[in-house]
Amino acid sequence: MEEMAAYIRYKPCLNPIPRCISLSCSWRRISRRTAWRIHASSSSSYPQKQTGGGLLLPHENSNSKIKERVFLLDVNPLCYEGSTPSLPSFAHWISLFFSQVSLHHPVIAVLDGKSGNEYRRQLLPSYKAHRRKFTRQLPVSQRFSRDPAGSSHQIITDVLRKCNVPVGDVSTFSFGQFNIECIRAVQVLKIEGHEADDVVATLVEQALQRGFRVVIGSPDKDFKQLISEDVQLVIPMPEFGRWSFYTLKHYIAQYNCDPSSDLSLRCIIGDEVDGVPGLQHVAPGFGRKTALKLLKKHGSLENLLNAAAVRTVGKQYAQDALTKHADYLRKNYEVLSLRRDVDVHLEEEWLSERDTRNDSVVLTNFVKLLGEIQKFNYQNASNLVKG
Repeated sequence: MEEMAAYIRYKPCLNPIPRCISLSCSWRRISRRTAWRIHASSSSSYPQKQTGGGLLLPHENSNSKIKERVFLLDVNPLCYEGSTPSLPSFAHWISLFFSQVSLHHPVIAVLDGKSGNEYRRQLLPSYKAHRRKFTRQLPVSQRFSRDPAGSSHQIITDVLRKCNVPVGDVSTFSFGQFNIECIRAVQVLKIEGHEADDVVATLVEQALQRGFRVVIGSPDKDFKQLISEDVQLVIPMPEFGRWSFYTLKHYIAQYNCDPSSDLSLRCIIGDEVDGVPGLQHVAPGFGRKTALKLLKKHGSLENLLNAAAVRTVGKQYAQDALTKHADYLRKNYEVLSLRRDVDVHLEEEWLSERDTRNDSVVLTNFVKLLGEIQKFNYQNASNLVKG
């Protein structure tokens, strides 16, 4: 069976910056695709083709025109260690991303804001209702504030700006409005009332229309519905300490279906992580196997529901569930589908090669700052104990 994701192993030193990462490469044959070596360096040198070792990227069809790549980086998930907000986690993942993954390619970062999922919660109150709330009682070293005035937010946007990454900041103070604001000389695009996922999905559509291939950097499974020949994911893997490419072939090998069915499938079986209940909660026995069988035949949830409304599409329990709970499933679809109509425009300058010359210095200084914050917090805690 095909390897599920391409990978590179590393041995981190104390400071998570590009020059402090030593690599030990492993090789596994992935069908007949070729492999590429990417050096852990802050330089903008191009990847070198090889037959083994290094970071494995999908093989390009030699007969097709090679398209330029643009990376869309979902920043918020990188700012956690487990469920705990963590600036050191961001430092770790962003340094690996720049030095081993994106290299010289353009990177567009999107940060999440407050209440961006409000319209989805109005549709389904359980949507992400269990997610941990940020609190100012957390130590500064563990705090990632979504408030534009928050110190962690400013530090992160400042690091990205100095590494020549456009930063789109998704904020939500009033629904559906658009304005521009500056934070520490960073031009911040604030799109009210939208989740970062929707902004990324909108930018993906615009990049594809301009003839680019897109790589989305995020662990969020919601982005799997966007996977195609020209849209890939690169996922942080905490258990292995590396980023891993995830392509159309990986998806098909894992799920035995096309990504076009991913959204419809999740609407039926639900998404416990996001608080979206599946059909099995109201129709026991209607599980993944039944859903896959019906979707392979009908193609999409809407086609399946339309067919069930006029004829029998499966066993009686499945037929009853689809006709009785059609509105329930359509609501799930509206909640889980990523929007592509956010009022954001992909600027031409965002698609230029990223200048990587500042990366090493900026990330080194960032790590030093985190060390100073940690030392300050430790001293404060010691003083409180003594007092």
